[in-house]
Amino acid sequence: LQFTEEKLGQAEKTELDAHFENLLARADCTKNWTEKILRQTEVLLQPNPSARVEEFLYEKLDRKVPSRVTNGELLAQYMTEAANDFGPGTPYGKTLIKVGETQRRLGAAERDFIHSASLNFLTPLRNFLEGDWRTISKERRILQNRRLDLDACKARLKKAKAAEAKAAVIF
Repeated sequence: LQFTEEKLGQAEKTELDAHFENLLARADCTKNWTEKILRQTEVLLQPNPSARVEEFLYEKLDRKVPSRVTNGELLAQYMTEAANDFGPGTPYGKTLIKVGETQRRLGAAERDFIHSASLNFLTPLRNFLEGDWRTISKERRILQNRRLDLDACKARLKKAKAAEAKAAVIF
């Protein structure tokens, strides 16, 4: 009732400290940017949306995400197989073997980068959103409810004083 009356402009609202309001605004801003950065980093590390959904499901089920062959590693495998078909002694075969080995190392480096970025960058962001932000939200709701209770009590006290003053004038 108090919340509705405040929204309709029929009840007084206790204002929070300006510094505290600023902290709340900064917390909201931090949460919003953290979510955007987290999502975009996930897209950068895994551009395939179905693979991201699969990884998300494995994570929620507390299962180990199966390791995927990177595009570089797959290209390296194709190059090595082609080199073996052409013959490792031919110039084309030698070149494919060298480039294939380089691609394999690049693919392994990409896999290490994705793992490292997920562990060292995305995990702290998720911890903030799932831990600290939930605590902030819970405490904010509690504060809002207590403020509404206080304002409701103030309104009842004001009405009681007005009724008391009116009764005193009559007698």
